[in-house]
Amino acid sequence: MDLVPLWPNTVVMMLSLAQGWGRRPLMRYFRDGRWQAMDWNAFGVQVGSVARALRAAGVSAGDRVLLVSENRPEFAVAEVALQAIRAVPVPTYVTNTVADHAHVLHDCGARAAIVSTAALAERVLAASPLDLVVCMEDFASPTTPVLPWSSLIADKTGFADLLMEAVEIPPGSLACVIYTSGTGGAPRGVMLSHRALVANCRSAYELVGTLNLADEVYLSFLPLSHAYEHTVGQFFLPITGTEIVYARGVEHLAADMLAVRPTIMTMVPRILEVIRNRMLTQVAREPAWRQLLFHRAIAIGRKSVEGTRLSLGERLVNPLLERLVRRKIRARFGGRFRAAMSGGARLEPEVGRFFQALGITLMQGYGQTEAGPVISAVPAESARVDTVGRPLQGVDVRIAEDGEILVRGDLVMDGYWGRPAETAAALKDGWLHTGDIGALDAEGFLSITDRKKDMIVLSGGENVSPARIEGLLVAEPAIVQAVVTGEGRAGISALVVAADGYDELAVAAAIGSVNKRLSVTERIRRHSPVPPFSLDNGLLTGTQKVRRQLVLQTHREALERLIST
Repeated sequence: MDLVPLWPNTVVMMLSLAQGWGRRPLMRYFRDGRWQAMDWNAFGVQVGSVARALRAAGVSAGDRVLLVSENRPEFAVAEVALQAIRAVPVPTYVTNTVADHAHVLHDCGARAAIVSTAALAERVLAASPLDLVVCMEDFASPTTPVLPWSSLIADKTGFADLLMEAVEIPPGSLACVIYTSGTGGAPRGVMLSHRALVANCRSAYELVGTLNLADEVYLSFLPLSHAYEHTVGQFFLPITGTEIVYARGVEHLAADMLAVRPTIMTMVPRILEVIRNRMLTQVAREPAWRQLLFHRAIAIGRKSVEGTRLSLGERLVNPLLERLVRRKIRARFGGRFRAAMSGGARLEPEVGRFFQALGITLMQGYGQTEAGPVISAVPAESARVDTVGRPLQGVDVRIAEDGEILVRGDLVMDGYWGRPAETAAALKDGWLHTGDIGALDAEGFLSITDRKKDMIVLSGGENVSPARIEGLLVAEPAIVQAVVTGEGRAGISALVVAADGYDELAVAAAIGSVNKRLSVTERIRRHSPVPPFSLDNGLLTGTQKVRRQLVLQTHREALERLIST
């Protein structure tokens, strides 16, 4: 499939497929107590209707429109409809507070919003006055005009006129503004062009073409407001012929896997770590013979993946272990699961090898919002989990003298909305300065060491990578979350969250195990147990990333006590 000549922008990309694929399944979603479906033609018809209705309501080219919704078909319909009339969608997390919404609305100057629920509408309006709100539920405001979503999709005329009009949208025009998740300072609006999104889809297709994704079933649960799911789950996978099924939420993920029986999913390392730790915790409670079978299955599975020759005894017992252990575990994912794409943060290699040993293909990738977002990925046929893969086709990557990863290509952002100085600092001579530290090996595979700004410099001048230590900690079954620090100090201290069923002695033993694999300067000298980092307490982003600096601020007193002892 040659994407470039056919699709100058995302609107033409999606509507031309709707015209060609018609009744082919596109999306599934749970509503009114059952799973329902939307085909490509219905998607196109709704996009046409919503685009005309928004234009009639006064939404014009260049207008920024907040889009606040859970993962559901209306999200994709609204975004493509906005892009079709050259308005600029601004996807935003449903977990945002009033203050978060106020920051985004003020920063981008949005005067309209499309929201999924009445509660979200109230929160957005509490953040800032607006000229228009579209709500997918019944909602009324005494001060703001409100349009019900049902009225926007009432027009069944079709979308042929919109497709003809969309051909004129320049590839370099602004497609959306996506705000960074804010693990450090205030979120910034990343301006992504149609060229960037289409280029990312094209490059990703060329990478995973060997998977033959047509007729696959993808369970989408990461927020569509996050750049990774936004590109991969909303644009890239649909154009391969994959059916997108929207999960009901993380809390229903296990049940949805069994009901939907997905073949492919995107996961962030945090979710993979949690699943692995729960499995290991459950196995530890089983009889000794079951534990032996499980660990034997993992060990032989790892050898098979890594290409290590199996002994005669291992070759004989492997089919039995596949039937008794690995196949039963894969059944928890629905029984058809064959590939997971990991992105959004660094994946500890030990976690990746665990899933590969169970017969699950794991494709780790690397990217950031400022790059569309996918920069590199491990090919499906490769078993490597110690890197984030090779740069996608059409993407240039080089390593600066200080180790920073620099990226160039059509996928790179136009800049940060309303922040020329920060844009100039990030984009120099056509290269995006990612802020990540990494290296390229002889085979062109990229490895990520740390965030440039997160590197810890001890009082003796030694540089320590917190990501490496934290990755080893959360790979231990007794620990589910961890943040380490030590800037300007003589050694490393850690804040750790114990896994369910593990006490302080187990956590201390886990830290001791990790210390054996660390250099003298990296070793954890002191640690303190702390409550879990969550969305509710503001210590996690919408994609389960730990807000490191906020964690350190929140537990400043505990850290000071550690250091003083």
